[in-house]
Amino acid sequence: MNEIVRAALVIARRDFTALVRSKAFIFFLLTPIVMLVVAVAAGGIGARMAKPPATPVVAVLMPSDDSARLIAARQRLDEAVDGLPALEAVRTATSAESLLRGSNPPVAVLSGTLDAPRLSSDGEGARHWPDRVRLILDQARHDADYRRVALDVRTIALPATPAADAEVDRSTTAQMGQMALFLTTMLLAGMVLSNLVEEKTNKIIEILAASIPMESIFLGKLFAMLAMALIAIAAWAAFGAAIGLAAGSALPSLPPPAVGWPVFILLGILYFSTAYLLFGSLYLGIGAMAATVREVQTLAMPVNMGQLGVFLFASYAVTHIGDGVEMAACIIPFSSPFAALARAAQAPDIWPHLVLLLWQGLCTWAIIRIGTTLFRRNVLKSGGGRRRRKATRAGAGGQGQVDRSGPS
Repeated sequence: MNEIVRAALVIARRDFTALVRSKAFIFFLLTPIVMLVVAVAAGGIGARMAKPPATPVVAVLMPSDDSARLIAARQRLDEAVDGLPALEAVRTATSAESLLRGSNPPVAVLSGTLDAPRLSSDGEGARHWPDRVRLILDQARHDADYRRVALDVRTIALPATPAADAEVDRSTTAQMGQMALFLTTMLLAGMVLSNLVEEKTNKIIEILAASIPMESIFLGKLFAMLAMALIAIAAWAAFGAAIGLAAGSALPSLPPPAVGWPVFILLGILYFSTAYLLFGSLYLGIGAMAATVREVQTLAMPVNMGQLGVFLFASYAVTHIGDGVEMAACIIPFSSPFAALARAAQAPDIWPHLVLLLWQGLCTWAIIRIGTTLFRRNVLKSGGGRRRRKATRAGAGGQGQVDRSGPS
């Protein structure tokens, strides 16, 4: 086993150095970033063309005459001042708190009279809207010859998110984590296959197989590609963090996972590694069964579709935490990383992840052993060391007979 590990480290160092120093690696890092920038820009333009941004609404709970004066003043200020909220008169008898806690709440509620106005909103609205509302009130009071009075700003504490809503939010975090894990795995795992096919075409793999165990070759290639993938993810994450700092509060925030963000990010890295090794070892097995590049493409297509299938299965299990469906998704090797990451977002227990990571590692080793056996049979055309040793002894015996039949 030590010999396999040492040889695998040699192969991993060789492949990793060749990959990172190549010019194609730089373009590989830039391609997803350019695609993301173009997609975000196109999505923003399409959203602006499809639907104009909604104007914030302030509900007016005042007598009808005062409401009419406020709305008329708002219309006159519309062309001269930007950023004013829309005013909507509320005819039904209700309170400011009930309006703010309704299903479609306004950003604030203006109540009282023009002599004694009161603005009610949550903490953010109480800081953002008073100046704009005062401008409309001053215009309405000036038109009606009212004396200037102060605006009473009232902050209403809205209820916290109930437990059911928290569970829905956590399922959103689980789905987003699964999506990120699936996209990165699908983008990066296929490179293992292209690397093996290239070395098979150049006959390099046969030279390596003659000197070191095939398990070492497969392990070395997998860990070299995994290291390259982690570097790529680190670069993309740094770019995303820079965008997040620049955007600030404009970006939507995800609810915290059940295990906390530090543990969730750590588990995300570990589950990406196991998912990459699982699918990478499967792609290596495909390369072992294929004799030509065309056969590789034909055999890889069902695996790609199956990868999408296990992702959909794991996504279905997000809303069934603790049920048989979710347990099956965690046990099946190829869906296990996706289902386990969703469990981390929704359940605080840590010990199941240790078991699942060990299980995924064992499955990766089993797939590697199957792949190396197929490679020996289909590419090297060898059935094992015993057959080669018999052939070597037979050749040596024949040579000895020829020597003895020489001149005496």
